[in-house]
Amino acid sequence: MSQTEAIRVAVPRKGRPLEAVLERVADVSDRSEQADEIISTLRHEKAITKGNTEPAADVYQRLATYSDLEDAYAPEYTLLRDQRDGMPRRIVFDSLTVDVAGIPVQFVGREEPFRALRTHEFALGFDSADLVLEEVVELEPEGVASISDVNARIDPMDTDVRVVSGLGDTVYHTLMARPEVLPPGAELDRGFVADYEGRLCISPRYERLVEAVLGTRPLENITFAYPDDDREEEAAIADVGLGVYLTMTGSTARNHGLILGEHLFPSETVLMENVIEARDLAAAAEVREALSADAHETEIPV
Repeated sequence: MSQTEAIRVAVPRKGRPLEAVLERVADVSDRSEQADEIISTLRHEKAITKGNTEPAADVYQRLATYSDLEDAYAPEYTLLRDQRDGMPRRIVFDSLTVDVAGIPVQFVGREEPFRALRTHEFALGFDSADLVLEEVVELEPEGVASISDVNARIDPMDTDVRVVSGLGDTVYHTLMARPEVLPPGAELDRGFVADYEGRLCISPRYERLVEAVLGTRPLENITFAYPDDDREEEAAIADVGLGVYLTMTGSTARNHGLILGEHLFPSETVLMENVIEARDLAAAAEVREALSADAHETEIPV
């Protein structure tokens, strides 16, 4: 390994955001095989977690099989308690070191990468753009329509973290409605919501996000409704008549008789920076530029 101190980058421990990061790592380094290996391993572990695959060995044996303590550049994994009955242990991503632009970069798994940047543990990190909206974007009368709008809504007194770019692994927060809710010729968009009076069905954990995305003014005559714990979101939206939910293709929504409206905000993985925390500004900037190179059109001046 190079004698240069590694730049540490916080990343999610599992799921779609981590896969998006690993695909970017494969693009900017010579470690594409390792990135694919990690994705495959964690998908296999997810299948075990969901009970769709029977494990060939217990969790500790599998963890030992995945590890290579003699190779400093080999991926590392760790165990976390899962929320299923009995709180079993689940194998998740821990770390991977690669050379990016000739600089050693250690990607470190965190349960909450965005919060790790906020608490000055890291200078760079990847996490869902949703978390930025949920935690630090200020609520204003007009909503936020794109990731490029986010930094202007972050109070500099609240956090030093800024969004650099999106990775394009986009699933959209989308308006959905039963056709009869719309007057003839009306478009299902922000303008419709601004004139609407009644209930809007959302996931309760997205309340602040939806307020940030739609803006407080269009929500003045709207009451939020929430799906029951055992109810699919699209089914609950069909019962209410109007709602906001994540979708990529919209096929599930259409199965419930819903029409799709405006894509309100892209839920994608974003690269973030806490400039205050960078020890080596030049190296951190070079790594940041490499990780955001060829990024989605959401690259933002910082």
